[in-house]
Amino acid sequence: MKGKHIVLGITGSIAAYKACTLIRLLIKAGAEVQVVITPAGKEFITPVTLSALTSKPVVSEFFAQRDGSWHSHVDLGLWADAMVVAPATASTIGKMANGIADNMLVTTYLSMKAPVFVAPAMDLDMYAHPSTQKNLQTLRSYGNIIIEPGEGELASKLVGKGRMEEPERIFEILSQHFNKDGALQGKTVMITAGPTYEKIDPVRFIGNYSSGKMGYAIARECAERGAKVELISGPTHLDISHPLINVTRVESAEEMYACATERFAACDAAILSAAVADFTPDSKADSKIKREKGEQTLHLKPTHDIAAALGQMKAKGQKLVGFALETDDEETNAQHKLEKKNLDFIVLNSLRDKGAGFNYDTNKVTIISRDGETKTYPLKSKAEVAADIVDKLQSLWQQD
Repeated sequence: MKGKHIVLGITGSIAAYKACTLIRLLIKAGAEVQVVITPAGKEFITPVTLSALTSKPVVSEFFAQRDGSWHSHVDLGLWADAMVVAPATASTIGKMANGIADNMLVTTYLSMKAPVFVAPAMDLDMYAHPSTQKNLQTLRSYGNIIIEPGEGELASKLVGKGRMEEPERIFEILSQHFNKDGALQGKTVMITAGPTYEKIDPVRFIGNYSSGKMGYAIARECAERGAKVELISGPTHLDISHPLINVTRVESAEEMYACATERFAACDAAILSAAVADFTPDSKADSKIKREKGEQTLHLKPTHDIAAALGQMKAKGQKLVGFALETDDEETNAQHKLEKKNLDFIVLNSLRDKGAGFNYDTNKVTIISRDGETKTYPLKSKAEVAADIVDKLQSLWQQD
């Protein structure tokens, strides 16, 4: 945490008093804290108190003076290593989710280049309301990290979920985030992502709905922890830029198989998140098949099984992670795949889960380990799911 720049957003909630404890914890750990507060937030805690704790003027209004000077939300977005909105009211969460930039806090959020953590605080009915849940889900889809509120007695004297998480826990979450830096330095991780296209003729193919978002999120998470990443990507509209990520683009299952088997020996781990076709046409027409030819029969043959091939190649110390997208008997099928293909763990998701699977910005997964441990996670952004997957991989290396 030492030397980190933290923008702390405070909104109009009774939980604003907890921000003082969070500031003291951050500064004691060596961080610099810049408070950005909404006008309603100042009704609960004064800028004088916050400025005394941070040794910095508190930012609230766009224009601080009448001499033309103004606060630059863009500069704050570039300065910060993280932004934390704690407490975050239903109103501010709605504005953040929908880009309503009518105060300094939301404009700062919209300019933020660093990770954003959001700690909701409100009455239980407001938190449970479909509009609030939809807005939180939107923020998750943007890659924001939601620090779930706790349950207990609220300001209304009602008891339920809505209490802002305690400052000590928020500090712990931030510390864990920054402690990931460099955790995988010296490791090389190969990742497959996206679909494959199996040509029928020059203009048609067999494919699937995979967007590649999950694999790209895992690639970025590994790189941000210091690993060199070999990303083998099927056809997607995604782009990624990071000095530690090398992208190789392929089209067919055969091309992905050839690339993966060639590079695996030089890697410390492989995470196989691509939705590789199980079958490909056994012959491909050299020219477009015309409608006039009438009814056609398409003969398919199995493609190479990349996971099984790498499982046979896997050397001591190498880790192999697979994915299973199932529609029935999910855990049984995933467990069978884990054992048959010599995986260290497998990430299971189901098309039955709303918000999970192809093309979503969110995912809901279960991680099944070789030692029999099974852990199911709630619906999260794919960036958060990527962190869970890489946490698991990292823990395997720590056990070696």
